[in-house]
Amino acid sequence: MLTRKIFLAAVAATVAIAASPYAASAQDKSITVFAAASMKNALDDVDAAYTKQSGVKVVASYDASSALMKQIEGGAPADVFVSADLKWMDYGSQKKLIKDDTRINLLGNKLVLIAPKDSKIDNVNIGPGFDLAKLAGDGRIATGDVKAVPVGIYAEAALRKLGVWSAVEPKMAMTANVRAALVLVARGEAPLGIVYSTDAKVEPGVKVVGVFPDDSHDPIIYPVAATVNAKPDATSYLAFLRTQAAKAIFESYGFAVLVKPTS
Repeated sequence: MLTRKIFLAAVAATVAIAASPYAASAQDKSITVFAAASMKNALDDVDAAYTKQSGVKVVASYDASSALMKQIEGGAPADVFVSADLKWMDYGSQKKLIKDDTRINLLGNKLVLIAPKDSKIDNVNIGPGFDLAKLAGDGRIATGDVKAVPVGIYAEAALRKLGVWSAVEPKMAMTANVRAALVLVARGEAPLGIVYSTDAKVEPGVKVVGVFPDDSHDPIIYPVAATVNAKPDATSYLAFLRTQAAKAIFESYGFAVLVKPTS
């Protein structure tokens, strides 16, 4: 009886080994996308539409563009990278981590000042010398880490251009990514925050109280590209991002689409 059990176990193991290449090929029908945290809601919808059309599953990982690119540099298996600024895509290019011939500037965004939904702060006229420090009172101003996270880099540039950085720097609450800053404001843990307009649009706990002038910082551009180790399906995914269907989804979330739709 024992011998028969051993035989059956051996047969089962052989079947499992024989089946494994087929299981692997089925699992290969997926791609991994590393994307800026601010893209989560919109890109989740775009990815679902792509999967429905192609049958290819998209596994998305969202964080600050800086953190994601450092992970790719460290060997993380990403097929596509979407950055919230040109700097981190340029870094990937310099390090030969992306396929330059697949790179396009896909989306645009705006930088806004937010407050909790029930805040008395409203209609802030953002211009040279505006008193943001006084507006924050004893509280903090949440945004991404100004040394690495794109939204923080844009925020510092704008505040410097407007001449208020030295006054507000001690009040800055710097977070790991833009969505973390959004949460601080939504929870009322920070009376003000600097995020993208698309973030404010998807969070009912905050309101936009001011918009930063476009000329106060570099244009907010989201480039996208395949990585050097990308699976073949990354090509069809990048093509889908340029379709009319994807454009409609991105625009519904408040992004500006910078490329002309291909279909």
